Amino acid sequence: MHKMWVKGPVGADATYRVTRRACRNVLVMVPTMTAGARLMDLVPLLDGDHRVQTVFTVPHADEAWQYTAEFVSARGGLSLPWNQARQHTWDLVLAASHRHIEQVRGKLLILPHGAGNLMSRRYSRKARGATRPTTGLDAELLVYRGRVLPAVIALTHERELHALRRSCPEALPTAVIAGDICLDRMSASAPYRKQYRAALGIGDNDRLVTISSTWSASSTFGCHPDLYNRLLGEGGVVAAAVLHPMIWAVHGVWQVRSWLAPAIARGLRVIRPDAGWQATMIASDHVIGDHGSTTSYAAAIGRTVSLAAYPEHDIHKGSIADRLARHSPRLDMSKPIVPQLRGGVGRRNDMAKVISSRPGRAASILRTCMYRLLGLPEPSWRPSLCPVPLPSPLWI
Repeated sequence: MHKMWVKGPVGADATYRVTRRACRNVLVMVPTMTAGARLMDLVPLLDGDHRVQTVFTVPHADEAWQYTAEFVSARGGLSLPWNQARQHTWDLVLAASHRHIEQVRGKLLILPHGAGNLMSRRYSRKARGATRPTTGLDAELLVYRGRVLPAVIALTHERELHALRRSCPEALPTAVIAGDICLDRMSASAPYRKQYRAALGIGDNDRLVTISSTWSASSTFGCHPDLYNRLLGEGGVVAAAVLHPMIWAVHGVWQVRSWLAPAIARGLRVIRPDAGWQATMIASDHVIGDHGSTTSYAAAIGRTVSLAAYPEHDIHKGSIADRLARHSPRLDMSKPIVPQLRGGVGRRNDMAKVISSRPGRAASILRTCMYRLLGLPEPSWRPSLCPVPLPSPLWI
């Protein structure tokens, strides 16, 4: 049964129950696990500030994607019911999705939930039966009843500014080129590669191949569900599976485990959908993937990459996925897999520059934006990026 109202730190009578008074109130919108995972890169920039109170909400929790509420709960976030969150005016709202942002009141900062704001897919799954070209910076996403919704749109690259100028010029004053905080965090975590491998049970002489899949029928898992078992059946490698959270949300944990059962029996490490994919990419020696963001992030931190699936007809030319595909070998599924895992995009590549034009600066730029919207001076300490957490496979 859903809570109707939470006696938390906001509301008309909150002053009588809070321990810290006069805090600026921040709302973190988590409509999907994917958006929540990206926001967990951002929210720690407020750590240590006793002037700020952060709460979470799962919009329309009664019909939200599966496991989203559990994602927030597992992180200890105080979660307000959606109807309650909509009643309050917030000092800052953080979002990594356009879902329901027109329904909240407060200064909104929005950033992409994947690699870049410009979607690699040519057609939106929601745009008129997937027949109309779209990007992640369209006016229909950013403007509601003539009002630009975000106070800050966090862009990752200059080319996104050019795209915004074409697609929604009225939003240009809100744009800030901030870089990519997820990539920065992964890069800063590279020195912990040995610890991440140990957490996965990978020895010094083991070769870890991670199979990454976005969701949809054109993804790695959608096209080649037998790839995991085939790879392990050939021997000579240890394998991990990183599946997009939407796969878990739509099909359920039981079904995903059932589908992967033969490979799990051979030692497949199945990474949790809510955490661990970043560390697994750092720990990997080779990544087999598709047009999803996780594959591009793997290439950007220097992992060698091969593509098992790639919907060429549905990818924007010049997009991040397109740039990756130009330099990544395609697996031939009629031949053994392991001998094909040679070369590909590796340590000498420009994928990091394709994803972000502000390398290493996202934390600093985004924190400055957050405190400007909060109307507070920034803390005296420098913003830092904590290492990504150790991976914790569901099954080994």
